[in-house]
Amino acid sequence: MVALGSDLSSKLLKQLSNEEIEKITYEIANMGKIDQSMQQKVIEDFLQLHEAREYLMHGGIKYAREVLEKSLGAHKANEIIKKLVANTKSRPFSMIRKTDPKHLVNFIQNEHPQTIALILSYIEPEQAAVVLNSLPEEKRSDIAKRIAMMDRTPPEVIREIESVLEKKLSSIAEHDFAEAGGINTLVEILNRVDRSTEKVILEDLEAEDVELAEEVRKRLFVFEDIITLDDASIRRLLQEIDMKDLPLALKGASDEVTARIFKNLSKRAGEMLREDIEFLGPVRLRDVEEAQQRIVNVIRQLEESGEIIISRGGEDTIVV
Repeated sequence: MVALGSDLSSKLLKQLSNEEIEKITYEIANMGKIDQSMQQKVIEDFLQLHEAREYLMHGGIKYAREVLEKSLGAHKANEIIKKLVANTKSRPFSMIRKTDPKHLVNFIQNEHPQTIALILSYIEPEQAAVVLNSLPEEKRSDIAKRIAMMDRTPPEVIREIESVLEKKLSSIAEHDFAEAGGINTLVEILNRVDRSTEKVILEDLEAEDVELAEEVRKRLFVFEDIITLDDASIRRLLQEIDMKDLPLALKGASDEVTARIFKNLSKRAGEMLREDIEFLGPVRLRDVEEAQQRIVNVIRQLEESGEIIISRGGEDTIVV
């Protein structure tokens, strides 16, 4: 509505209920300044979701996906379908997803590990990563395994958990047969935790279930996996990252990773990077890991936007 301007927005507001008007005007009042590019992106996303809903109503998800793939490509079509499904289904623990993850730790840390695993499966991966990082080390791997092994949860189980939690925090009822958890959920969380936590969890998983740990590893992208990207993708990455992170990240990198990075730098940029690495001197491992994780986060953002494609699980996908 901010992007549309006051005249059009006022006409739209007249079509809404008082409750909806109150919620929307509150959000507008607290929104702050939004740049033009963000406004344009929101409008485009809204239009694409609206069109996808029309396709869905006329021919179902399969038809909607086919039409979107032809016009927008497979990656963007999948992204829109995921948003559409998320927007048309109510999900448990909606209030928890609005809670600061640091507060959420105190809220759920004494719950049963299976309950914690279920909650982490429903909240955003960024939130779940903060919570998992903050839990006692002896609990992390157990919860991670429960997330990976989780498949479909009966609605009565979810309602029971919510009825207990709502004494501390408001929550919603779930009427559909809910699906959450699984290896992909665990991978999304692990891709956002610090590398020390990731390493401990994977080692513990491997000790208990080698096949499960191997499957998780196949789907994870770590800093060393930069060597699986093609040169064009590495050059695209170098345009996006904070170059202050690069010398620190390479302090703990393998020779192969370092070589691939230097290969995609100009001669002058490579010389400057070598000087920066030497100038750093001894550094803390934690600082190196954090710099590497920031670069991995950029890689994941580029993948999500469709600018690069990461080969996962042994697939011989070509990066384009």
